[in-house]
This record gives sequence, C-alpha cells and structure tokens, in this order.
Amino acid sequence: MAVSSGYDGSGAAAAPFRVLGPLEVSGELGAVSVAPGRQEVVLGALVLELNRVVETTRLVDVIWAHDPPKTARAQVQICISRLRKALSDGGVDATIETRAGGYILRAPEDATDVGNFRRLVAEAHALARDGLKMPAVDTLRSAIGLWRGRCLAGVPSEVLAGTAAQWDESRLEAVETCMRLLLELGHHEHLVGELMQLVAGHPLRERLRGHLMVALYRSGRQAEALDAYHQGRAMLTEELGLDPGRELRDLAQAILTDDADLALAEQRGGAPAAEPAEPRPPVATPLSEAVQERSADPDPVVTPRQLPADIGDFVADDTIVSAVCDAVTGGQEKGQLNVVLVLGRPGVGKSTLARHVAHRLATEHFPDGQLYCDLRGPGGQPVSPAQALGRFLRALGVPGQAIPDALDERAEMYRSLLAGRRILVLLDDAVSESQVMPLLPGTGSSGVLVTSRGQLTALPGTRRFDLEPLSQEQALQLLGRIMGEHRVESEREAARALIRLVGGLPLALRIIGARLAARPHWSLTSMWHRLENEHRRLDELAYGELSIRASLSLSYDGLAAADRRLLCLLSLAEGTEIPSWLGAALVDDRTPHPADLLEPLIDMRLLDITALDQGGEFRCGLSQIVRMLAHERLPAEIPEAERAGAVRRMVGGWMALAERAHKEVYGGTHTIVAGRGERWHPPEDYVQRCLRDPLGWLESEQTNLLNAVELAARSGLDELCWELATTLVTLFEARGYPELWERTHQVALTAVQEAGNERGQAAVLGSLGTLHLYRGEYEAAGPYLSAASEIFERVGEVRGQALCLRDLARIERHHGDDDRALALYKSAEHKFVRAQDVIGRAYVLGEMAHITMRRADFTRTRSYLDEALGICRSAGFDRGQALALRRLGQMLMYQQQYEAAERTLLEVLAMVRASGDVVGEGYVLHDLGRVNAHLRRVEQAVQYYSQSARIRERILDHSGAAAVRADIVAILGRPMTSVG
Repeated sequence: MAVSSGYDGSGAAAAPFRVLGPLEVSGELGAVSVAPGRQEVVLGALVLELNRVVETTRLVDVIWAHDPPKTARAQVQICISRLRKALSDGGVDATIETRAGGYILRAPEDATDVGNFRRLVAEAHALARDGLKMPAVDTLRSAIGLWRGRCLAGVPSEVLAGTAAQWDESRLEAVETCMRLLLELGHHEHLVGELMQLVAGHPLRERLRGHLMVALYRSGRQAEALDAYHQGRAMLTEELGLDPGRELRDLAQAILTDDADLALAEQRGGAPAAEPAEPRPPVATPLSEAVQERSADPDPVVTPRQLPADIGDFVADDTIVSAVCDAVTGGQEKGQLNVVLVLGRPGVGKSTLARHVAHRLATEHFPDGQLYCDLRGPGGQPVSPAQALGRFLRALGVPGQAIPDALDERAEMYRSLLAGRRILVLLDDAVSESQVMPLLPGTGSSGVLVTSRGQLTALPGTRRFDLEPLSQEQALQLLGRIMGEHRVESEREAARALIRLVGGLPLALRIIGARLAARPHWSLTSMWHRLENEHRRLDELAYGELSIRASLSLSYDGLAAADRRLLCLLSLAEGTEIPSWLGAALVDDRTPHPADLLEPLIDMRLLDITALDQGGEFRCGLSQIVRMLAHERLPAEIPEAERAGAVRRMVGGWMALAERAHKEVYGGTHTIVAGRGERWHPPEDYVQRCLRDPLGWLESEQTNLLNAVELAARSGLDELCWELATTLVTLFEARGYPELWERTHQVALTAVQEAGNERGQAAVLGSLGTLHLYRGEYEAAGPYLSAASEIFERVGEVRGQALCLRDLARIERHHGDDDRALALYKSAEHKFVRAQDVIGRAYVLGEMAHITMRRADFTRTRSYLDEALGICRSAGFDRGQALALRRLGQMLMYQQQYEAAERTLLEVLAMVRASGDVVGEGYVLHDLGRVNAHLRRVEQAVQYYSQSARIRERILDHSGAAAVRADIVAILGRPMTSVG
C-alpha cells in the first residue's frame, strides 16, 4: 500500500480513508500499513460502502471472483481481525463492526475521499443551477484535486475493478462539467492547452473533444477546431468502425458555417460573461514519482528472444503475410504504436502465421528483442495480465524481488523498460481486451502482434486481419510438403475433394497429410472415403473445434495401441511443454532414451517440437485441441488404477528432479524437511545434463512444477504435494517469487489438512512462516512457526524443530531482544547438529555472529564466521559463502581494519556478480563505499555509492537508495547532481 503524504490534492487535510488512487489510510500516528492483497481488497470494499453493511458473501466475491476456497469465510474473518488491529494501532477514528451476515465500517461521513468527492460534486451542481458558475468551478476543482490516480489502483480484485471504473467515469464527468462551465464563463483561451492534454488522454470521449473544438473556435482558431473534429472522426472510424455522435457532428457543422449560436452570450446581445481569469492549475491525473524514476532508468542491456520456433512447411496467403508484416512495422518511423490483431476460427493457423511473421521481422525491425506469451495458459485457464507482465519483466532483466505486486505498477515498469526500444510483443490466443491492455507498450518504437479467437472489438488502435481457410492451391501445396508432391500430383482430384471435406483448415490438413505420410500404401481416394464416412458429423458440427475433432480422431485411430495409450496419458500433463522424460514416467519405461517414445506422436504431428531443454533433449507441445481429444479417449483406453499410477509417477519424477536441484544448490538435503513420497527417477545421464545449472532448470520448469503441485493435491498425493511445494522454496527464495511460494503452499496446506497428514502440515506451516519473514511480516510469521514447532516436536522431527527455532529467533531480533534470539539460535544449532544439517547450522552461526558483532564481541564473531564459512565451502554452498564473507567484511570495518575489509568485500562482490545476485551487489557496493570513506578515498567511495544507488533504484529499493545518497552527502558535504 502506498505511503500517504497526509494531504489531498486540494491542499486540505486528507480524509483518513483514500481510494481515489492507490488505497491509503492515515490516523493520528501517521500512515497506516495495510497488507497488500486480501486485506486491501476487503478494506476497499468497506470504504466504498462506508456506514453500510457489506455482506460476507460480497467480501468473498471481491476477493475470489471465481472458485473461492472452502476456508473463504474464515480467511475473511482473519482479514477483518487484522484490519481492526491496524486501524486501532494507527489511531484511526473508525471501527469495523460485525453485523448479521456481514461487516460495517463505522466512521464520520467525511472520512473517505470518495465521499468528499461525491459531496463536492453535488455542491458544485447546486451552485451551477443557482447561476453561481465560478464558485461551482472552484468546488469542482477541489473535488477533482482529491484524485491521485485511478480509483483503487493496484488493489487486486476483478469485482472491485468494476466499481472503481464507475468512479473513474464520475471523475471524467466532473472534469467535463468543469470545462463546460469555464467555457460558459469565457475562459476559452486559457483552456486550449488543458483540453488538448485531456483529449490526448481520452481520445474517444466526444464531450471533451467538443469542448476543445469550442475553445479553439472562440479563440479564433477555426481551422484547428475542425482539424480536432476530423482527427476524432478518423480515430472512431478506424478503431470502432463508428461515426461521431450527432452532437459532435452538429458542432462541427456549426463551426464550419460560423454559426452565431457558438458565440458567447455578450456577443449575441445577452448578459456579459465574466472577465477571463488567470490560468488555473490544470485538471489532470498526476504522474507518479515511481513512473518518472523508472522512465529515467538507463536502457536495459537484456535482449529477450522468446519467440517459439517457426514452421518449415509454412503455407499461407502471401498477400496476408505481407499485409500483416507491413501493419506491424508501418508506424515505427512516425512513432505510432502498431497493434495488429489476427483473428480466425480454431485450426485456421492464427498462431502459426503470427510466429512466422514475428521471425520474419525480428532481426531487421525489432533487433532489441521479442517477447512472447501464450495468454490462454495451461489447461485453457487465461494467464492474468499480472502474470504475463511478471514473465516479461524477468525476461527484460528485472530481478524477481524488484517486480511490484500491483498490476498497474508492473505495467508502468514494463512500459518504461520498452520506451524507445524496438521490441516485438507477440500475445498468442488472447481471451479479452482487459487481458491485453496492460501488456501494450507505451511508445511507438515497439510492435504488438495479437492472436485471438474472439473479436476483441474494444481494443483501441488495432489493425485487424481475419484469417480464412487455405485456398485450393495453398492447401494442395501444404499437403505436398507434408506427404510428398508426387503423391498429390498423381491423385489431384482426390486431393481437392479432401480439401473440400475439411474446409481447407490448415490443422485438419496437417493431420491428414501426416496420416498419409505414415501410410504410403494408402491412396488419397481411400482417405477421402474414410472422411466421407464422417461427413455427416462434419455437416452437423460445421464450425471450429468440433470439425477439427473429427479430423483428429482419424489420426488417433492410426496410432499403434502403445502410442494411443501414451497420447492419452500425456493429456494428464497440464504444462504447455512436455520434457522428453515425462512420457517414460507415464508408462513406467526405464529406457535410457525416453525421447524415442515420443517420436511416433511427433511423426503424426500430434506433438510439436518446441525447444531444446538444458539437457539437450527436445521439448514437445501438445495443442489444446489434441489434448481434448486424448483426454476424451483416456477412460476408454486406460483403467482408473493405471491412470492414478501414471499421475503418481509423473509427480514423483518432478519431485525427484526438484529434490536433486536443491541438493546441487545446497550441497545436500539441507534446510528442508524430507518426506516419504514415491520418486520416479529419470535417466541419470539426463539428470546430470539438465542440472548443470540447477536454479536455471527450476526457473525454466517453473510452470510444470507448479502444475505438478496442484495435480498432486487434486489426485490425493498429499505427501508428494507438500514435499514438492516446500522444495520449490529453493527457487522462490533465490529468484524472488513470493506469490508462487504462497500459492503452492496454500494448495499443499489444504491437501495435508484434508488428509490428516500432521508432518506435512508442520512442514507447510513452517515454510509459510518463513515466507512471512521473507516479506518482513514478523507478526504474521509467529503463529505459523509456533504451530509448526509444536507439531514437529510431537512427531519427533528434529530438523523441522531447528528450522522453526531459527526463524523464531529472527522475530526476537526484530523485536530487539538479542538475548532471547541468541538462546533460540543456540537451541536451533543444537538440533541442526542432531539432524546432521550442516548448512542449517552454518546459517545459524552467521546470524549469531551478526548479534555478537553488534556487541563488539569480535573474538566470538570471528569464530562463528570462520566455522560457517568452512561449512559452506565444504558443501559448495555459494550463497552461504557470500553471506558469511560479507559479515566478515562488516566485522573488519567495526574493528577499523579497513584494508582487510575492502579485500574481503571485493571477493564478495565478485561472487554476487557471478551468481547474478543484484540485491546482494547493491549491499556490498554500499559497504565498499563506506570502507573507502573511512580510508578517505573520496572519489572511490563516491563511485561505489553511485553504483549502489543506481542498482537500488533499479530494483525499486528507494529507502536503500536514500540511505546511499545520505552517505554521499556526508562525504561530499552536498548532494550529487546525479548518481547516474
């Protein structure tokens, strides 16, 4: 939640509850912190209904728009309890009361900015009705000044977004009324610039455009007034296929004919208008400081190359391909953002054409990179804009922990990073306009190519291309490339008949061609007869997917029995890409070359090779249409018990690989509680090749691993579910994925609770406690850790007890009780020794060293750090080594051994840079600046400080950057004009 300045846009003291922008709360003690996510959503809903009861069912809906969990009401109660405490602790003059079926936020009527806005607008309308136009304008200005951005910006609720949009509309209506009154008062000359900005921000609002036309006309700029009309008309026609409304058309005609009714009242012989006043501050939404800072960031050096592979036998209408290419690149020189939308029925080749165009344009027109996202997502579930932006920001080089939680903040950062760069954004299978809008760049240097099954008619500024099935000649060419031109030429009429039967759909033709290629003794005529037997079904199901299903069933029937079984089992894997070992796990085949099992499906084009993994093996894609067919056939092909075994082996394979990756990172099974779930081990040679970069592998398989956690939960594999979820913390913690950490653990917690798995409950609860510490939520962490510790003690899990004690000690340190923290750390150390967890013990030693260092007990500090460093070096745990060495460098600074501290910290700097730890680099550079300041090397100190400040600004660590700048001021006696 944003930190409040304590004042609204009108200069008056701000209301305690502010939703006209990011959600903010303030009380007698200043800004009140409200946890992002569910608490923000609940409070936003209550504020919008101040002093009115909000039903619990409504709060459940605003938090979970779809499929609320069974514990939804309990989680709402928890949110209410925490909000009550936050309001009370912050001295806010408000209470949340429980009522039958819901809750009510009790506060004075002027306690919300939205209420004050509504009151001021009503007062302004009353003044205007009484003929007091200037006071009405002043009142409207005060109302509009309450706004700090979009209503409830950053609050993650689809349901509240609809209500917020209504308030955003009310703001624009107030702006329009204010402009109208000022025009009536004769202030037209001072309004032209402001109205131009408003029209640029809201180009489709005809009333604002009309006000601009009147202001220009009355300022003696008739030609510009008419030009403003024509620009609006062109935009409406191109984007919506509509003409301007009658009111705007009539106004344009009046301007064209110099209609006397457009003149001011005194010019028509009426009452004189007020004298034009001095220009007033413009009505506009302020640009946040965060956006300005991000916009000033240096050009990123990361060049993303995310396009899927092009298809070698691509066939399409060359005219369409050229037109799409021209549309994507046509406005680059003019600085216009080109959004190109490719539409068409399933199977018509939208994605294939878009990828082909993207590859064709990539090198020459978009050398700064290409971004790609399949917006339909695994299992057909749409990818949210926030998820897509998170992937894009990581691809653009933003560290995970630096990516904001709020959608609008992610979008601002994304647009800033793309500004001025020539990057192509390919958005495949978009579901809705709201899904696409946040993913559009803000400048015209980039290009956007979108495919969709829907029309997306509300997407502004797009060029649209509707793909049609292939023509006869194009379809013949495609069949020839797949199965051989000589066969097509020898039965040309039969080939034409086949094309007519399937309507020229490229996917259907690919399947038929692959079938015939696999059966060289079949004639095209015999295939036509087979399709003719299905022709009645095609007539009845003539559109889209069902027609393709009929064609797919022909291909399915041509597979060997073992290949049919494998295809059906592959439909259980929910990821967009399938690694080569997965097929072997599903059928429990221990072959050293598992990729061979997939070759028959690839030959039949039921699987597509999409990429190579880190082990050098190909990865396959299973299209949604093929997946649906295979899943339909699954019950008939494979008994339920065998399906359950296949799922268990598949999840067990992901577990085995994730566990191995953790061992490679930590030097063993340290710092996690191991379970008893059944593993399925892929070939060892493949595992070694894949896990040369274990964190990189975890990152690349993130989607499949998350799907495996959820599949395990649905399949009753609670032991594997909690094990896999907690093991993935290796990735979540190192690369900054707290939202995935919480998502997987909530799934796992429900699974182990329903199964009565006490050990699993303790492991998940303890890990959730660690997550809260990772987020700095110390009060929230305590109950989780205490509950986990109690269960671990009851079931005799020593390592689990040690992990909980370690984290409970962190809470005591946060509260300032170092003595209590040391006692807990020593207990944790003892239990880590019993559990033979050397890395866990090394971590505890490093934390104890930090406490003793602050107490100037350097002998004990050095002993702790030397032992921790030796342990991490022996285990090959690089992150642990860097942490221990940094603590050692800090201790040497405390001892005024600055040269030795510098040597140590330079070693740490090399380590964090080698591992890509940007956050650690910022900290170490700051430490090196301080060392050089002590050594009176002013120039070197300022260089280190400046580098640290740039990094911290890049990762949005503004408080850290401010601390660095304070050190710069201390050493120079004045602030630097720039640290960039």
